[in-house]
Amino acid sequence: AALLLALQVRLIMKAYSFIRENIPRVLSSVKDKSGTVHIPRISQYLYFLFAPTLIYRDNYPRNPTIRWGYVATKFAQVLGSLFYAYYIFVRLCIPQFRNSSQETFNLRGLVLCIFNSILPGVLILFLAFFAFLHCWLNAFAEMLRFADRMFYK
Repeated sequence: AALLLALQVRLIMKAYSFIRENIPRVLSSVKDKSGTVHIPRISQYLYFLFAPTLIYRDNYPRNPTIRWGYVATKFAQVLGSLFYAYYIFVRLCIPQFRNSSQETFNLRGLVLCIFNSILPGVLILFLAFFAFLHCWLNAFAEMLRFADRMFYK
């Protein structure tokens, strides 16, 4: 459910950017009463939907070739991050909650369980950010030959 919500928010943000960049063009051509209105092609909009950017432009800087070894490395890093997050979850989180589910409820046990889960939770959060923001977006940027890779600025 959270993944679906994140995808919907991303699409809403991209649609807003697309509208915000193209409405002034349409309004200026109506105001000037010129017969030509520059409307983006469907291929430009589809490229924008998959490109790792939230700012619509008709054209983006493009690399001449795709480095498939780089793409494979990034996807391998995503898989490695998923396996490492699974390992952390199974070894550090599940035993905490398995033990607490067999005991009667008390506040002390709940607080200890939460504090014992903070470090694994932070590690999993860092892995999720690394896997998505660094690996996944760079892999798609490479496959789309998207040259502007300033994700962190």
